[in-house]
This record gives sequence, structure tokens and C-alpha cells, in this order.
Amino acid sequence: MENSLNALPVEGGAKLAQNPRRIYETNPSDRLLAGAVVLWCFLAVDTVLYSWSWGMGLTASVFGWYALLLLAMGRKLFQTQESRALLVVNLLLGASFALTSNPYFKVWNFLALLVLVPIHALSLSASVRLPWQRPMMLWERFCLLMSGLFCHLWAVFAALAPEKSEKKDGGRTMAIVLGSFAALGLVSFLLPILASADALFAHAAQGLTRLFRLYFTQGLWELLLAVLMTPFLFGLLYSLRDPQPLKPLPEGTPAADGVLFAIILAALDVLYLLFLGVQSAGLFGGPEYLAQRGVSYAEWARSGFFQMVGVTVLNLTATLASAAFSRREGPPWQAVRVLAGVLAGESLVLLASAAWRMTLYVGAYGLSFKRVMTYWGMAMTALLLLAALWKVIKPEKSFCRKAFPLVLAGWLVVNCVPVDYLVAKNQVDRYLHHQSPSVSVHYLLYSLSYDTLSQLERLDGGVSPAVFEPDWWNPNESLSEIIARRQESAQRTCASWKSWNLSACLAAWN
Repeated sequence: MENSLNALPVEGGAKLAQNPRRIYETNPSDRLLAGAVVLWCFLAVDTVLYSWSWGMGLTASVFGWYALLLLAMGRKLFQTQESRALLVVNLLLGASFALTSNPYFKVWNFLALLVLVPIHALSLSASVRLPWQRPMMLWERFCLLMSGLFCHLWAVFAALAPEKSEKKDGGRTMAIVLGSFAALGLVSFLLPILASADALFAHAAQGLTRLFRLYFTQGLWELLLAVLMTPFLFGLLYSLRDPQPLKPLPEGTPAADGVLFAIILAALDVLYLLFLGVQSAGLFGGPEYLAQRGVSYAEWARSGFFQMVGVTVLNLTATLASAAFSRREGPPWQAVRVLAGVLAGESLVLLASAAWRMTLYVGAYGLSFKRVMTYWGMAMTALLLLAALWKVIKPEKSFCRKAFPLVLAGWLVVNCVPVDYLVAKNQVDRYLHHQSPSVSVHYLLYSLSYDTLSQLERLDGGVSPAVFEPDWWNPNESLSEIIARRQESAQRTCASWKSWNLSACLAAWN
């Protein structure tokens, strides 16, 4: 009876505590992947954060990342056309750091990779719902990136934890690794302190102290940072293989009354029609017509192209917004289509006018890096305007399906053009043919890449230093001496594999 009274009810017994921590399913190959992640993080820290001059090291980091992604995802990296295209684009952008020394392209390509590499990696996840041609896919990929980086931090520890069958050996391996790191850290910390405490020990350990100072101290900090990065990156790779569904995105596109966009487009069309009419009067009236209005022809023809390029970008946005967010029904929608088409046509005329003015400006002052990139921007804006015009004609078609490949292809093309060499050649030719009184030597030497040196060497033939920016030029130093100093800088760039690039190599040993 006593036992029956003390007995617990059938449903009233204590239940096992629920473990709130997620159980990660890993396999032995994940341990290899975790080690590869640590190595890649160490390479990235060493070549990106601790290297002042991006070159071959950054190329190695990009290619190493894709080796890591191949190890994690396997053949899935090559399954879709989108993945194959982004793989080629990102590898080419990564290879550019080993080829060029132009500081602008290095920064721009690095920023492009910061966007394209995560987009490519996250497109391999089964959680992706939106195709690449939908602009909202950027927000979806960003949410997946944040989830992968910060919601799977324990995955790497689950992968490194030994199985029951190998617990003894795995635990010993982990103890050896942790003990080695701890011993190395303590020795590197205590060695300088002991050396400062005893002069005799400092003399005896001088070589060892220098060795630790040159290699182990920085390497230890880099390794520590790499280890701290590993849970985040491994969690991202784990989330690609074990995707978690995101909250569904709202379907459909919000639409407004077409009258709203028709009014805006009509106002822009009338404004640009008046602007183009005034421009035509100046173009066909000539210098005499402009002189009557108190405007110099040179001032009128050689200015305003940057503003017009910016205006056409704004017009492109207005055209796309009206085509995407107008309610597609009734006469207002037809008016929007007509007015948007007119605006796209006027924008193309504005671009042609800007290109003509830019050509006049280049004819007077020569090429520069900024002017070449402005030409490229005009060409890309014109292509995007044509794509927007196609969207207006056929609103069911996707603008981004044409625009994204166009932009990526255009950026790869301009990376292949030797812009700095062409700028230097243009300025030197203009001076040698007496079309310009001076050459921007300082700009060509220190604002652009090493590709300009071969053209500047053509000037060192008894040329007076007075024509080369006398505010910085040293009259006691010849141009050949300044070029030689720049070549020494190229040699220092090539001295380390992390900063090596083909442009500096060719300049250093020319």
C-alpha cells in the first residue's frame, strides 16, 4: 500500500529536459572542411588585411575560396548556367589583381567581389526562391547570408567533436592542437619579457627573439583572427548544404495609378524637349549665335557632359519605375508607355550630346582615366536605356535579365582595356606633336598604374623640366631618374608574392 501511495502517476513523472541547442548532422569529411576553412581564413587575413598592396595574394584568396566552395558543395557548383557564369566572372575579377596595378580597378573589383561572391555562393542554397533576374533576390540573398553567418556558429564544433568510436584518439588530437597553440602563445609572450629582464639571456636569445618577432608574433595574431572567423564561415557553408526555409516573401509587385507616372513623364519629356531645342540652336547657330548671347563657344562645348550623364541615369530610373509600378490597364497605361518611350529616346540624344562635348574636351585637354571611364559609363547607360526601351515595348519581359549580364560583361571588357597605357600614350603623343604645352607627369606616375612608364620614357630626350608641373618638379633631377625611382617601387611590389602583379613586374624589369 505504501509503495502504491508513493508511486508516481503514469503521466506525472519527470520528463527529460529538452536540449535547446540544435543538433547538427555532420560527417567525417566536415572535419577536413573545417581545417580547410581555417587555412582559407588565415590566407585571407594575411593577403587582404595584412597586405598593403593587393596583388597575387588576393587572387590566391579568391581562387582558394572557390576551392573551398567546391569541397563543400561538389558538383552543384557547376549545375546551373547562372552558377557557371558567376564562377567565370568572379575568377576573372580575382585574376585581375595579379595582372593590373591600377589602384582604382583594384578597389572597384574588390567591392564587386564582395557583392558577387556571396550572391554566387548563396545561389547554391536550396532555400533560394527568387531567380537572379528579380531585383528582390538581393534582399533574399542578404537574409540568407546573415542567417548562414550568425545562426550556425556551433556547426564547426559539432564537426570537430570526435565520434564515440574515435573519441580517445580524437580527444588526444584536439589536446595536442590546443596545447601547441597555448605553448606557442605563452612562449611568444614571455620571451620578450625575459629578454628585457636579463641582459645575458637577451644576448643568448637574440636570434630566437628576432625570429619570433618577425614571424610568429604577426602569424599568431593572424591565426587567432582566422580561428575567430572560422565558426562564421563554416556555418555559412553548412547552411548551404543544410538550408533552412526563410519567411515567404510577398508575391506580386505593388502598382499605382498610371496617371501618376504619366504626369511625371510628361513633365520630363517637355523639359528635355526644350533643353534639346536650345542645344540645337547652339549647335547649328555656331560661335556667332553664342557670342550674341554672351556665351563662349569653347565654354559651351566643353562643359556639362558629367551633368548630362547623371541626368540620363535619373531618366533611366524614372523609365523603369513607370514601367514596373504602373497599373497596366486602360488609357493611362498606354500613355505611360508612350511617354516612357519618348523619355528613353530623349535620354539617348542627351547621351550623344554628352559624348560629343566630351570628345571636344578630350581634343583640347587630352585623355585622363576619369574621361575614359566616363566614355565607358555613357556606353553602358546607352545599352541600359535600350534595355529599358525594350521593357516599355514588351512590359512582360524582364529588364534585369538583360541588364545584369550587360553590366557584368561591360565591366569585364573595361578591365581588359589598358586604360592607363592609352592615357599616357595620348598625353605623350600630344606633347611630342606640339598639341599640348605640358604633360601631367605627376598624375601619370603616381595616380595611375605602372603601365604608364613605357610611354613616359619617350619624353626623356633633352626635354626641359619646365614643362612638367614646375611646382613639384626638382630641376636637379631628370625624368629618367624619377622613372628609375618608380621602377624601384615596382620592384618592391614584386618582392612579395602577396603584392606581385604582372603590371609591376613588366615595369620593374623593363
